Amino acid sequence: MTNTEEIQLIQSEIGDKAGRGLRWSLVGTLAAKIGSFAMGLVLARLLTPADYGTFGIATAALAVLMHINDVGLIAAVVQWRGKLEDMAPTAATLAAVFGVVVYGAFWIAAPAYSAFSGDGNAVGVVRLLTLVIVIDGLTAVRSAKLMRDFQQDKLIIANTAGLVFQAAISIPLAVMGAGAYSFAWGQVASAAVTGILVTIFARVPLRVGFEREIAGKLLKYGFPLAISLGIEAIVMNVQLAIVGRISGQELLGFYVLAFNTSMWAQTILGTAIRYVSVAGFSRLSETDDRALANGVHKSVPMLVSVVAPIVALMSVLATPLIALLYGGRWAPAAPVLMLLVGLTFVRMVTGLAMDALMGAGATRSTLWIYLGWSVALIPALWYFTESFGIKGAAIAQTGIGVLVAIPLTALALQHANVALRPLGPPLVRPLLATVLAAAVAVLVARFTGPYPIVQLLTAGAAGLLVYIPLVVPREQLRRFPGMLRRSPA
Repeated sequence: MTNTEEIQLIQSEIGDKAGRGLRWSLVGTLAAKIGSFAMGLVLARLLTPADYGTFGIATAALAVLMHINDVGLIAAVVQWRGKLEDMAPTAATLAAVFGVVVYGAFWIAAPAYSAFSGDGNAVGVVRLLTLVIVIDGLTAVRSAKLMRDFQQDKLIIANTAGLVFQAAISIPLAVMGAGAYSFAWGQVASAAVTGILVTIFARVPLRVGFEREIAGKLLKYGFPLAISLGIEAIVMNVQLAIVGRISGQELLGFYVLAFNTSMWAQTILGTAIRYVSVAGFSRLSETDDRALANGVHKSVPMLVSVVAPIVALMSVLATPLIALLYGGRWAPAAPVLMLLVGLTFVRMVTGLAMDALMGAGATRSTLWIYLGWSVALIPALWYFTESFGIKGAAIAQTGIGVLVAIPLTALALQHANVALRPLGPPLVRPLLATVLAAAVAVLVARFTGPYPIVQLLTAGAAGLLVYIPLVVPREQLRRFPGMLRRSPA
């Protein structure tokens, strides 16, 4: 067998493993999203917008700390070029220590953070919810090991069990009047259950150790990544602190609901993809200089073809979607959702590119992208929120994402020897089809009466019926009925 054939065989094996992992991730995250969606519907009818605002402040803190507390060690373990058993004790020790230290520091800072966010009563919720980072630090290496080995099925089982416990705790607490604490206690319980199962499934010996050389290699890769992901989390979550401070907790509650709804595609597809993409791009970058570029050229058009119509239809049908799911009192969230789904598209495209850069070890490039993004976003977010309220915050988030984040990401890919020109032609058809599908959905929605469910079903179906034949190859469409009739065996 020639060297070229060996490389092709290795790449094929990586693709098979990544494909299996992605299938499991999609199935698992879809099931988890359905469960969390159902729980969210229940809680939205039990809690007030102000409760959502308080929880949003705590969630923003947790999102930032989760990316900082393990100093990029999860990705570093996934990307590690040597044997896992050689570095696991050092990585586990570092992750646990950093998790405890970061939590202790923020426990002290929680009152100041809550006061800045406009809700001094959020301190207890913030301190409770951020306890999740300690659990994450203790289980980081075990989660990374499952991702590294493409054992996403086990991760999904652990996450699903955690979601069940979350619902079992959050909903009764909400009924009893616990307010935002019902969210926080549920998430802490979920993290604990998930962590226990991940530890069991990973089968990594519980050893404590520290080797300076290994620690240096891990931190050299992970520290810039941790900073960049921390800045990413700030970019995505500083909005909640700013909106809460300027607009108050009730309007923040509407914004949080819109933001969470806009992230459905990101939660399902983005989470599933990230479970396998860093490991897949990392293995590809080891085999051949062109393999990473080829992987990006194939992945980005596929991602856009799936995400673009979802985002467009959610935007044009935001009003009936909010009315149907959450009721009339949440109507102020609809105009915000209409704009924020654009940010979802930006995050998913840039997120896939970031995964490719991480897989290639170019963590400094991700740092510069998020630095530029945050420098542009924070003043724009403050100005537009003061000028136009929560709708202005959505305009700033989506606008800066399109005008700043995407160009910076494109430059970083070029610097990593990923040519951008091959991406152009495959993107034209899905983007034009998306515009046409959205226009058809708007037109149909106007003639389907005042009932939200009728508008969603008819307009959404009309949009998809326009989009699918224009984007999906005819050969695949002809094979689809046969695939449905085929037995699972």
